[in-house]
Amino acid sequence: MIRFILLQNRQGKTRLAKYYVPLEDSEKHKVEYEVHRLVVNRDPKFTNFVEFRTHKVIYRRYAGLFFSMCVDITDNELAYLECIHLFVEILDHFFSNVCELDLVFNFHKVYLILDEFILAGELQETSKRAIIERMGELEKLD
Repeated sequence: MIRFILLQNRQGKTRLAKYYVPLEDSEKHKVEYEVHRLVVNRDPKFTNFVEFRTHKVIYRRYAGLFFSMCVDITDNELAYLECIHLFVEILDHFFSNVCELDLVFNFHKVYLILDEFILAGELQETSKRAIIERMGELEKLD
């Protein structure tokens, strides 16, 4: 199960945070800070999987953003690494070459995309085409 998803820039500014387990606001800020310190200082030669408390953080860096997911220790790392890549591909398709500013100014659409393929901390949809079609339908409604 996915515990949380974070999108952070290199400076540690959180651009998106989605929690699937209840945490206090102070604990959320602490977690965001710890995860950023954990992933930003890692050597690129190391794997993208890090133990974090009693869970695992799977992360991937795209340009200046770190996409991080905290999952159960027994979950498949490669599946979630592929999930991060799918999320980035969908964002890239939806925003036509996505950048950090797209995430800041269209955060509601980013959350909508995330909700289309992750529900209650579980991966629901893995088809890029199906997600993009649904997003197109939702765009027509606006």
